[in-house]
Amino acid sequence: MNPASPTPWSEWLVATLRRPVHAADRERAALHLTDWLGCAHMGQSTELGAVLQRWAQVQAPGPIWVCGHPGLHAAEAARWHGTLGSCHEMDDVHREAVVHPGDTVIPAALAMAQRENASAPALLDAVVVGYETAILLGLLSGPAHYTQWYSTATTGVFASAMACARLLKLDASQTQHALALAGMQSAGVWQCRLEPGLAKQMAAGHSAQAGLVAADMAAAGMTGPLSILEGPLGWLRATAGNLDAARAQALLAAPPERAWRVHEVSFKPWPACRHVHPAIECALQLNAQGVEPEQIARIRLDTYGVALSFADQPHPQTALQGKFSLQHGVAWSLRHGGFGLDATGPAALADPACAALRDRVVVVCGPAQDQAYPQSFGARLHLHMANGQQHSSEVVNVLGDPENPLSPERVRAKAAQLLQTSGWAADQAEQLIGLIGALPQAEALGPLWARLQDGPQSQNVSSAQASPSKRSS
Repeated sequence: MNPASPTPWSEWLVATLRRPVHAADRERAALHLTDWLGCAHMGQSTELGAVLQRWAQVQAPGPIWVCGHPGLHAAEAARWHGTLGSCHEMDDVHREAVVHPGDTVIPAALAMAQRENASAPALLDAVVVGYETAILLGLLSGPAHYTQWYSTATTGVFASAMACARLLKLDASQTQHALALAGMQSAGVWQCRLEPGLAKQMAAGHSAQAGLVAADMAAAGMTGPLSILEGPLGWLRATAGNLDAARAQALLAAPPERAWRVHEVSFKPWPACRHVHPAIECALQLNAQGVEPEQIARIRLDTYGVALSFADQPHPQTALQGKFSLQHGVAWSLRHGGFGLDATGPAALADPACAALRDRVVVVCGPAQDQAYPQSFGARLHLHMANGQQHSSEVVNVLGDPENPLSPERVRAKAAQLLQTSGWAADQAEQLIGLIGALPQAEALGPLWARLQDGPQSQNVSSAQASPSKRSS
């Protein structure tokens, strides 16, 4: 690098990722690991789980744990798990960055940690560093990037690389090159939203695998363009990202005392696109007030524009469409007072009463909600009743956000439910969750690997054998 040239932004990022990780940060990372494990195991019950089983038949078997399979090598294990985490739309999310860091970071970190026989603190530190990377690059790339690009995948490859670089104990120069090599593999466009298929999940799996490979290549001596973020032909310019150098320095050159952003990540309470959650919460509030759905004449939902672009689906026909339907989220929640795993199954989508209520929902872009996005994911629901009465509810900070958090106990209960639904006995699920909760005070990861590789001993159900009802949950 020419000494007179400006500092590459990757240098700022790598420097800020080397600040200390504390006990509270590791506890938070363990909670996200708990949440992700529930989501990933549930992913095995989907069509995608069966696809992965067929894909694995032509992969070399290996020693690294994967759920629902005897084992793969590290890179393929990262791809397997990176593909599964978002299948039921219950993955964690950073609101302002609009990225799901756990989908890519945890699969890569787990695979690398097991391969390298890393300690429990090293795994948790890698998760913290990976989350920070995904969030920072989501904030840096901004709304223009998110309009066209699947930012969980595009930032996730950088994030996975940084988590793996931490586990490999790469020096600052090697870590910069791992970041550069990750950027060369960043991919994922939003066309996958407009057509049926499983490409969105594949993109996340690619990012987990590619980030791990980038770190391995940097460790082996491969080099890359250090101005990968801001260069004239770099990632941000190519993907409509923000090229404000002052803002980039403020984000990427954080002081050592700056809190890690893993604490800003939201947990999802309901299996739906996060953009649907404010509408669900509004409807649940009205249900709790005793509103009778049969008496509703008209429904108006005000929310932000991005939610409309992602989830304006008045007539969902598939489980995935149901998870991305504002209208269905409102109708089902008003009628049933909840939005569980059965809410987007065939029976729920075909329910005549629910369909009739969906038809009464008008969705509009509310100026207040749109102006507050993405710092706030908000909605306002207004009901006109047949007798002339009106009822309203409003959400500014949706359940699971830092201002309206799920307690650690609720996160663990969610994971236990997902594990049990995917075939784990209650005591086995609790044992696994307990092992993860103990990681911040542990040293070795051996007990965790043993419990994961044992799997649900009482009911070891592979995705290829999953029942039709479980596939549609």
